[in-house]
Amino acid sequence: MKKALFLPVVSLALLLAAAGCRKAEPPAPVPEAVKGQPTMNIQKAPFGRLPDGANVDIYTLVNARGLKARIMTYGAILVSLDLPDRTGAFADCVLGYDSLDGYLKTTPYFGAIVGRYGNRIAKGSFSLEGKTYVLAVNDGKNHLHGGVKGFDKVIWTAEPFEEANGVGLKLGYLSKDGEEGYPGNLNVTVVYLLTNDDELRIDYEATTDKATPVNLTSHSYFNFTGGSRDVLTHEITLAADRYTPVDAGLIPTGKLDPVAGTPMDFTTPVAIGSRIDRVAGGYDHNYVLTSGGGAMALAARAVEPGSGRVMEVLTDQPGIQFYTGNFLDGTIAGKGGRAYGKHWGFCLETQHFPDSPNQPSFPTTILRPGDTYRTRTTFKFSVK
Repeated sequence: MKKALFLPVVSLALLLAAAGCRKAEPPAPVPEAVKGQPTMNIQKAPFGRLPDGANVDIYTLVNARGLKARIMTYGAILVSLDLPDRTGAFADCVLGYDSLDGYLKTTPYFGAIVGRYGNRIAKGSFSLEGKTYVLAVNDGKNHLHGGVKGFDKVIWTAEPFEEANGVGLKLGYLSKDGEEGYPGNLNVTVVYLLTNDDELRIDYEATTDKATPVNLTSHSYFNFTGGSRDVLTHEITLAADRYTPVDAGLIPTGKLDPVAGTPMDFTTPVAIGSRIDRVAGGYDHNYVLTSGGGAMALAARAVEPGSGRVMEVLTDQPGIQFYTGNFLDGTIAGKGGRAYGKHWGFCLETQHFPDSPNQPSFPTTILRPGDTYRTRTTFKFSVK
């Protein structure tokens, strides 16, 4: 890890002395804002052990403006994200647990990198190049977020780094041929970068030695009240005029329906709670981004009116899953022992569409030998 460079402060007294002045003036006081200015840095600490004795580490990334992201090697999980409100007061704005133990229990993917395939694959199977692959089933009859032991439940290698405009963590994992039923040895790299422009950037990269579906995403639950109440007053805008309707098992029907005139319409800012009672169970839908994917574009914007916290989501993916914590029911004791009730967090998971391996009309998610899977998502934070 590169060491930060610090430039010496040359006092007014030394400058005057060098100019031959007989009497040196005392140095000017350092402004309060400079005195308290955070220093960009990375820290590593132990975060517990798995039942098999494997050690888990946690890395704390701090940018030059005081934003802080903590990421652990288990699941490449974003454990916390400290953001300021309009008064400058910081609060942790993602759901999760205070210790590793919480993540080892049944947990709804708080902060995890999910894969090999984020979201659902119908009936836990797909056909590729004339062969049918049977995957682990962990969501009724369907395969969800990589299966019983997906990327959220393994230890990743970690390498911290610094850049001129931020600090980051490079994580790696080898998903072996046959893991959870998937073909091919998949080498995966995920890079978190916390920039001094108040962005948390996530870069994904993967290569394989056999054709395989790949659809990686981050499953952070955001709550810009600092987790003090539900997210129903948060205002959401989505750059999508269509979505993929689903059946009772949350599997896409294959249609791309317009959002206009329905409670699915977030093309202009809408409070999450204003129409959620008109959507059975709440929002858990893939939106078809108007950008079409392939190049970075604004996908979503979230605003919490009380604190003034704002998040913009930019991605090169064709879809984004908007989920409103419908399955949270108050039985999970999160950070500080707080019970996470229904709609206590929301997710904006940039992705390809659910069940794409079984939906020929959807953009393909098949990665082949010799090709490299690359995608980026940027979460940009500000206040208003």
